[in-house]
Amino acid sequence: MARQTISVNEPNDRWMKQKIEENEFSSKSELINDLIRRQREQEEERLWLRNELIKGENSGISNKSMAEILAEAKQRVKNGQ
Repeated sequence: MARQTISVNEPNDRWMKQKIEENEFSSKSELINDLIRRQREQEEERLWLRNELIKGENSGISNKSMAEILAEAKQRVKNGQ
């Protein structure tokens, strides 16, 4: 594992210490790695959503009713798509 040295301001240091004292994390390293992992997941989700919105915009206007669109969406969820 790569070893890094970082500096944090006092409020952030107090917050990290509190999370460790509350047994949410066993160390500052574990907490920071969790924060980075969550940030990476959020970025992946935003990229996926952005791509889906672009696909939707590029697909044009639908002639289907809202009920038909909802039924198709529910079916896709049911099929795991």
